Amino acid sequence: MFKNTIIGISVAICCVINSYAGEVEVLHWWTSSGEAKAVEQLKEILARRGHTWRDFSVEGGGGGNAMIALKQRVISGAPPAAALIKGPAIQEWASLGVLTNLDAMASFDNWDEQIPKAISDTLKYKGHYVAVPVNIHRNNWLWANSMILQKTGTSTMPQTWEEFFVVAEKISKAGYTPLAIGGQDWQEMAIFDSVALGIGGPSFYKDAFINLDKSALSSESMRKSLLTFRKLKALTDKQAKGRDWNVATSMVVNGKAAFQLMGDWAKAEFLVAKKKPNIDFYCAAAPGTQDKYSYLVDSFAMFQLKSWESQKAQGFLAYSLMSPEFQEKFNTQKGSIPVRQSVPLESFDDCAKLSLIDFKKSVSNNSLVPSVAFAQGTPPNIQSQIQSVISSFWENDAMSIDEATTKLAAITLRNK
Repeated sequence: MFKNTIIGISVAICCVINSYAGEVEVLHWWTSSGEAKAVEQLKEILARRGHTWRDFSVEGGGGGNAMIALKQRVISGAPPAAALIKGPAIQEWASLGVLTNLDAMASFDNWDEQIPKAISDTLKYKGHYVAVPVNIHRNNWLWANSMILQKTGTSTMPQTWEEFFVVAEKISKAGYTPLAIGGQDWQEMAIFDSVALGIGGPSFYKDAFINLDKSALSSESMRKSLLTFRKLKALTDKQAKGRDWNVATSMVVNGKAAFQLMGDWAKAEFLVAKKKPNIDFYCAAAPGTQDKYSYLVDSFAMFQLKSWESQKAQGFLAYSLMSPEFQEKFNTQKGSIPVRQSVPLESFDDCAKLSLIDFKKSVSNNSLVPSVAFAQGTPPNIQSQIQSVISSFWENDAMSIDEATTKLAAITLRNK
């Protein structure tokens, strides 16, 4: 199944001998200012060993455009050294026999002890590691401009959707946009991800989006989630259509909008703008999700390469991605928390520390869920069908809740 199993051995060698430097081409979609700054950390580590980084960055689509580009490269027989891939899509690529076996590297660096099992299982194909994780992202975050909240007499972040809509009304009357969003289907799905988790809870969330239970997809919890989702649209501005997520974040950063529901990569944009948590901006779990955690993991699948020099550079890349140095430097910039559990968080901000606390709580109380918005626990083809319904419901005010739940329930019939 795996041809290139020598990568683990070459990594162990190149970690101590700086020779036969090569080039690594990496496919990703980290193009915002905060994300680009995080990527620089990895480029710097590779450069120290003499390896050359070649960017294969593809903007837009929440990664959808990047996957189209990746398929074209693999079909042509010229894959990159590594590609940013999440969840079940990793196993789909591995089943084609194009990924490299990383077991030797994983054993050398004790990945099974360092990576939470819920995450390590997603990095394997038939029990073999084929991808390297770099972080744990939380999707169900609510970000706020502290100045706007203070001006409207709000001293704490809303804990429930009822509280959120009360605060939003005050913000709207004060002349600010309550909720910043970019009108793109993946952003709409990311918001619905948090809404559904907060209203229905982890069991409903898993039944609906992981197990594709027909009754859950048409349940009262789903109806309430859709109703709340539609109410949120009324809190956005009319120029949202087509706006990138980081532009929406800048609205909160610059005091034009009060809130954004977005994963913790949004925090990187605040930090780049020299804003400080709990002073210039607030972070909290999305309403109703204080003890819940919708996660996604940025992971790099390693593709089989022909050149020995490229293999060695790829090996060092794999080693570097899991190194404590990179895990700390990268995640302080990216907004996420380290996937390597032994990395201390002294240098991380309060939002990251809260994220780790909530992650551990969610693991212990079984409220940890893989984000459907980012296909972390749902195959991409099914995720895209769910996202299509949710986005259509957001965009088309004429679509009823009954019609939306019927369309969602129909997904189970198409995928049996």
